[in-house]
Amino acid sequence: MGLKSKDLLGIRELSVEEIRLVLDTAASMKEIASRDIKKVPALRGKTVINLFYEPSTRTRTSFEIAGKWLSADVINISTSASSVVKGESLKDTGLTLQAMHPDVVVIRHAVPGAPHLLARWLKASIINAGDGAHEHPTQALLDLFTIRERRPTLDGLRVAIVGDILHSRVARSNIFAMQKMGMHIVHFGAMMIINLCYGLITPPVGTSLFVGLRISGLSMNKIIRPLLPLLAIEIVILVAVTYWPPLSMWLPRMFGFVM
Repeated sequence: MGLKSKDLLGIRELSVEEIRLVLDTAASMKEIASRDIKKVPALRGKTVINLFYEPSTRTRTSFEIAGKWLSADVINISTSASSVVKGESLKDTGLTLQAMHPDVVVIRHAVPGAPHLLARWLKASIINAGDGAHEHPTQALLDLFTIRERRPTLDGLRVAIVGDILHSRVARSNIFAMQKMGMHIVHFGAMMIINLCYGLITPPVGTSLFVGLRISGLSMNKIIRPLLPLLAIEIVILVAVTYWPPLSMWLPRMFGFVM
């Protein structure tokens, strides 16, 4: 069995079987990193273009290294040194690349939905490496892979996602992925963030794993800093209701936050 689509645009489009296929394949490929010669011919003769409209170190480097380990020809395009600075549109850039017959285009873009548009215009496979605040599917798959290496099963696992959930594409993709795999999620942050995010999920109480998110931008830091004492109280309460679930019946409403 393979993936049903030529593109990886988001976790929502993947089935549970497809997610398991990716995780199982990654597990079999992991040993490449321990070899003296880190090369396999899986993508020999294929061309991979990394098209990044946003600065990136880990994601772009990870895709470049992965492509080279699989023997692909990898080309990195930084939009700051391309015709984008002269006003070239995403569609024009995509069609220019398509004329060069790439096999895979990995794109990161600040606008949600940009990879989906590129997938309509190009015959090449499109991989979403993060589009605005929408999704970051490859990061979510990596998180699932890391969790699965440390836990015997994903189904039924209780997870707390802590941080700037509203603005996090990683959190969104993780929520979609974890729910598909039967995991129970608690979203957790400062009171203001939780109230803004409420409705995205309605999780059960209790957690056996914390996933931390980075705070997006200085403005969010300014919002959260005055709420740090409250956040500390919420963490204590979260731990308390984890080990004594009856507390969850009245504490959340008393303190004005949702768990």
